[in-house]
Amino acid sequence: MIERLNHVAIAVPDLAAAVRLYKEAFGADVSEPVDQPDHGVTTVFVTLANTKIELLHPLGTDSPIARFLERSPAGGIHHLCYEVADIFAARDRMVSSGLRVLGDGVPKPGAHGNPVLFLHPKDMSGTLIELEQS
Repeated sequence: MIERLNHVAIAVPDLAAAVRLYKEAFGADVSEPVDQPDHGVTTVFVTLANTKIELLHPLGTDSPIARFLERSPAGGIHHLCYEVADIFAARDRMVSSGLRVLGDGVPKPGAHGNPVLFLHPKDMSGTLIELEQS
């Protein structure tokens, strides 16, 4: 069902400082910031050999990342993203297994333009899970 880890998303209170850290301290390949208005975030991707790190920063005060940073001002891991071949089949399997899909259950374009869904963290051992169609 899940194919591979696509990325680990980290909410950051200072995007420029986080970008500098990954570029200078780790020497990582870091993308330019991209605003994702539909999700209320600005994203930066750090490319690794086996996965990516997504740095998330609030885009506006209504952002879910702004609320996350209110609870965790230093930032932290926000979610894990797994790739799936068929987002609709994955959704239906999750729901039939008793898991809750956040929102209306209709996949929306994610940061890579692919359809994504999120699973309720209370159903996933306290971790917010994003499913992205590969």
